Amino acid sequence: MTKDTAIALDSILEQLGPFGRYNIVNYALLLFPIFLAGMFGSVYVFEAPDIGYRCKINECETLNDTKWTYYAIPPEKEVLSKCRRYRFAENTSEITCSAKDFNTAVVDKCSSFVYDDEDSAVRDFDLGCQNWKRTLIGTVHNAGLFVSLPLTGILSDKYGRRVALAVASLMNGIFGFIRSFSTSYVMMLVFEFLEAGLGAGAYSTAFVIAMELVGPKGRVFGNTLINAVYVMGLMTLAGLSWKLQSWRTLLRIIYTPALLVISYLWILNESVRWLISKGRHHDAANILKKAAKMNNVDLSEDVLSPLYELEKKAIAEPDEKEKEIAPSEEKVQQKETSTFRDVIKSSIIRKRVFVCSFLWITCTFVYYGLSINSVSLAGNKYVNFMLVAFVEIPANFMCLLVLDRFGRKKPLIITYILSACLCISLSFVPKDHKLWSLILYLSGKFSITVAYSSVYIYVSEVFPTSVRQSLLAVCSSLGRIGSTLAPLTPLLALYYDNLPAIFFGCLALIASLMVFTLPETINVPLPDTVEEAERLSRTKDHKQYA
Repeated sequence: MTKDTAIALDSILEQLGPFGRYNIVNYALLLFPIFLAGMFGSVYVFEAPDIGYRCKINECETLNDTKWTYYAIPPEKEVLSKCRRYRFAENTSEITCSAKDFNTAVVDKCSSFVYDDEDSAVRDFDLGCQNWKRTLIGTVHNAGLFVSLPLTGILSDKYGRRVALAVASLMNGIFGFIRSFSTSYVMMLVFEFLEAGLGAGAYSTAFVIAMELVGPKGRVFGNTLINAVYVMGLMTLAGLSWKLQSWRTLLRIIYTPALLVISYLWILNESVRWLISKGRHHDAANILKKAAKMNNVDLSEDVLSPLYELEKKAIAEPDEKEKEIAPSEEKVQQKETSTFRDVIKSSIIRKRVFVCSFLWITCTFVYYGLSINSVSLAGNKYVNFMLVAFVEIPANFMCLLVLDRFGRKKPLIITYILSACLCISLSFVPKDHKLWSLILYLSGKFSITVAYSSVYIYVSEVFPTSVRQSLLAVCSSLGRIGSTLAPLTPLLALYYDNLPAIFFGCLALIASLMVFTLPETINVPLPDTVEEAERLSRTKDHKQYA
């Protein structure tokens, strides 16, 4: 896409309006898979939650009176241990399950367990006292994103955003539904990985289509709307889990609708920016005319003429070249792939990919870490999860208020520092101050959500159109190191209750410093070439506020 074409397209989008009927219809279609992604991304929290269980004492289980548990099981943190038991006394002639029958000087590990009547894969697959196996489910799910995001990005940039979205959602539906019938822990892990590994890119694809659907001034509002719907998915997940109390039924209900998104191959319009970047100017012009008709906007042929001229030029160029030299198919393919190689050669873009990836790692680590650990807060775990999710809605509206007014860099720096201070402050709050702990926890989630939403917008604004989703996918997939490690953070709390929060805070402080190395992108058209993307770093920030 040339600079003149990009300017013409931004001008056309401005004439069409940020949210006319065409935009609303397409956004409504995109919000459906985004709503589903909100549930898919955190469903593992409710698949294998930690539940109550204790050692199985075979000799005493038939007794109706359970007072013997206090003699058989040692206390641990003011409650009975889940994983240890006292050994039977050797000199006991008749077992009555009284205090004299147990040797409190010898403590053994449990070999089998009695589970509370709560639904969880922990009970179904007998994962008692194997916390690493329980948290590994979430880690495996998020590890799948290392595969899905680059794979979907390549598919999207080569074959189209619409194809990538439909295929990824189909994979979500198929493998998520099959996972609900898991007969073993290993089978569950395999389909956990496949579902995320082949389908988690649906969200990033829908996001890219939405960002390319509107002009510069519509991006922040569009991002706010997307994130609000994503949060609704999170809250719906918690509500369904609370109501159903069955992780298998939950999976079947939330994954079945994803199969419907395959219909988008016929009902969703392709991204105009992607079509132009691929030289399909006639198709792009037809969609723009359709949009103008739906928005009741008079879009003259003079406005669209640059696209038609480029189409004629693109058709004429091969004929002229054939007169000089007939290029082989290998050369044509080489030309198509050179754009990505040009991007990688740019030191500015490479540095930007590194910094953006680290910012993404921080956001995903803190964001998912706070969400996952919320179920261990005092009170109803479903309500806590809903509160931690709900706080994202005002956080996203805060983005709407500050990003178009103060730019991208200042809000990012401030929210990272604020997140760090709030998370670290949790370690200084006494355990009995539950209200203050919850307030600090929610405030930390609020600030990291503002940062996460800002990073999503920012990364979509600093890379050229031809490889935007591919590079966004690279940053997002590397960033998933954070979300992959986040499910393991509850294990840190076994050593010190606030150790996860301290980790979150330290990483956020480092991220705030790295933001200073990035350019400002407020009110700047999306770069369509490597040169335009590099130029962002050479433009003074104060000029971009004009």
